Amino acid sequence: MKTLGEVLKLSTQYLQERQVSRARRCVEELLADVLGLKRLDLYMQFDRPLDEKELAILRQHLARRGKGEPLDYILKKTTFFNCILEISPAVLIPRPETEVLLDKVCSQLKKIPLEDKIAWDICSGSGCLGIGLKNFFPQLQVTLCDISPQALEIAKNNIFLNNLEIDTIQGDLLSPFSGKKADIILCNPPYVSQADYMNLDREVKDFEPSLALVGGETGLEFYARLAKDLPSYLKPGAKIFFEIGSGQREGVLDLFSASCWKCKVVERDWSGLDRFFFLEIE
Repeated sequence: MKTLGEVLKLSTQYLQERQVSRARRCVEELLADVLGLKRLDLYMQFDRPLDEKELAILRQHLARRGKGEPLDYILKKTTFFNCILEISPAVLIPRPETEVLLDKVCSQLKKIPLEDKIAWDICSGSGCLGIGLKNFFPQLQVTLCDISPQALEIAKNNIFLNNLEIDTIQGDLLSPFSGKKADIILCNPPYVSQADYMNLDREVKDFEPSLALVGGETGLEFYARLAKDLPSYLKPGAKIFFEIGSGQREGVLDLFSASCWKCKVVERDWSGLDRFFFLEIE
């Protein structure tokens, strides 16, 4: 039998040969999952032998990772804003930039009373934004909405996993909310252009759902629809928080040029790229 230390070394070499980034960290995460340990606890058990059943599961995981499948899909879970999320190929893997977005949202909302306020997470995917928001502000009334029934099932599972009371509704953008109005809207819509999609890394293009990535020929199509429809779904003073593509600053500012918007701000992510677009209506 090979020991944990030997398996870690050999598995890291296997992934490095297949040009997998952060190969050792990937192996640590996979081993921890297979053995039911915390990642750092592996280093306390380097002499532990792995039985054939454990090795067989690890080999399957390594083969998938070696072909480019994202680690989070193999593990079937991730963490986001102090929440545990189930993840599957039906939803995008939450990005660090999206976590930054939610941190900025929470910083702004701390400054205002939130009792009886209504928040919608549109294009919710795994539900990461709405679930993280509800977990931070339990007094909010939160609803998740996505056009994909498969994504919405994942979101429902994540609501249960985090023991939260959140509504879900299936539909295209704002259409399921006919006759209703919100105080807060979070939205990370598909914003990749058709041309940019073809140049994405294989781990994204080959494994993550194109429905959640591609916004259309220009990537601005979803923002154009929302710029037209949003005002009639908003209460006075409502706040809107978008994630945008790094080259879309001027495009979204032009789309949201109507006089009803009293505040429009584009902010940057940790890399210094335009990534967040915040609005407030009169």
